[in-house]
Amino acid sequence: MKISKKTLSIILFVLAGICVLAAVILLVKGRIEDRRMEEALDELRPTQSAETTQAPSTVEGEPTVTVSPEPSTEETPASTEEFERVANPYADSFLANKDMAAWLQIPGTNIDYPVMWTPEDETYYLYRAFDGSENKNGCLLLDDESCVDPLTTNLIIHGHNMKSGAMFGNLTDYENQDFYKEHKNIILYTEECQRNYEIIAVFRSQVYRKTDQVFKFYKFFQADTQEEFDDFYNNIKQLSQYDTGVTAEFGDHFLTLSTCVYHVEQGRFVVVAKEVEPGDHYLPIQE
Repeated sequence: MKISKKTLSIILFVLAGICVLAAVILLVKGRIEDRRMEEALDELRPTQSAETTQAPSTVEGEPTVTVSPEPSTEETPASTEEFERVANPYADSFLANKDMAAWLQIPGTNIDYPVMWTPEDETYYLYRAFDGSENKNGCLLLDDESCVDPLTTNLIIHGHNMKSGAMFGNLTDYENQDFYKEHKNIILYTEECQRNYEIIAVFRSQVYRKTDQVFKFYKFFQADTQEEFDDFYNNIKQLSQYDTGVTAEFGDHFLTLSTCVYHVEQGRFVVVAKEVEPGDHYLPIQE
């Protein structure tokens, strides 16, 4: 059966309209999903801005406990070190989902999210929200070979590079050195304490083949020797797009943020930070 040009044009017009309508529906659905995710996360975020919690603080109604060193029978110089334990600002979030390993925040940016850890299935939250529901943004994921307790030398956190800017969608802003200068610090809130970091290197890399004999940032989790530490440290400093002026030495701990970029196949954009002065230590979370 021969189809006239007019009929064919109508069919193509209708198909194009259906495609446009489908695209609009998907866009609206995505924005609704993003809004619901943000509303859910807002309920988990403490009312007090984390930027003001650099110094020890307390939560109303919770006691402050001063912890002193345990007495020692050995003849060592007396220690005057002591610290206060305060209520964990993310206690409700830890209680709401046992898979939450920490809460990550970069002050002055939109990166302010829970970090999930499911070593038995590392990708469980890849396309799931904090409550386990389906969500294209997924959650930030702590690599299954990283651990906050006991703390590994390097904590690697993966996150989607979302066009909306959600998760690590704006992490590549660190390619701009001026942006780095205004957002040098990263905070990780664990059950035990607040860990403060300062960015030490920013670079592009990729996931290589297993047989490639190259530096693989995503394979470094623990440095038990000076040689293991130096291999990681020297490589990230050489790869860094600019000199941050921050140095590290054997015994320091790192936080590595990684997201997809597309300069090469399996490309990754990486921000590495070094742990600096400690923050608050927290009281045990009571159920």
